Amino acid sequence: MARSYVREARRKGLGRRRQRIVPIVERLAEEHADASIALRFRSDVELLVSVMLSAQTTDANVNRVTPALFEKYRRPEDYLAVPREELERDIYTTGFFRQKAKAIRGTMRMLLEEYDGEVPRRLEELVRLPGVARKTANVVAAELGHAQGIVVDTHVRRLSQRLGLSGNDDPVKIERDLQRVVPRADWARFPHLLIWHGRRVCDARRPRCEDCVLEDLCPSSRLAVLARGAVSERGR
Repeated sequence: MARSYVREARRKGLGRRRQRIVPIVERLAEEHADASIALRFRSDVELLVSVMLSAQTTDANVNRVTPALFEKYRRPEDYLAVPREELERDIYTTGFFRQKAKAIRGTMRMLLEEYDGEVPRRLEELVRLPGVARKTANVVAAELGHAQGIVVDTHVRRLSQRLGLSGNDDPVKIERDLQRVVPRADWARFPHLLIWHGRRVCDARRPRCEDCVLEDLCPSSRLAVLARGAVSERGR
């Protein structure tokens, strides 16, 4: 299906991806001027922990846990000063609490031993941290002002495919496709724009194409499908 949207964009004469990406970014930026990361944090370490906790749960759930967590754990040393079981209890409601506690403690230890307690900015350094995969590293780097890639979550994956910006299913390949067309200056905000558009308009099951600012640029638009069906019915 993803590949068919890329072909559909060409068939409809919507233009190449490089031609459509600028108006896509501009329209989404105007429509979702408030688009930003939903996680709440006050420091680089809190950002890193928040993103690590967000795996397999919602940002809202993480935000319910972190106020008390960040009052108790203010520095990397604090995460190592308590028994692992205590940290597990403190993050229990985020799910997968044992794996997350182990990863957070391992990450804090590495920050202290190799980075003077500071969160690194480079992607290749971030992915060395326990429990930090490319998506997490991309989020952290972008929020720290050093975007070196494009975050691909479920919303970004779905909308990139529907807009015909990528014909791939693998997040790594989707990221590469996006990097080829999205201006580097927009690498940090582009995922936020797609995420908020996916939450507010382009729903996974019932996309509201009639309310979409990208409808005329989107090869998967249901309105175009309905219009073709209406023409077909009138021709009978």
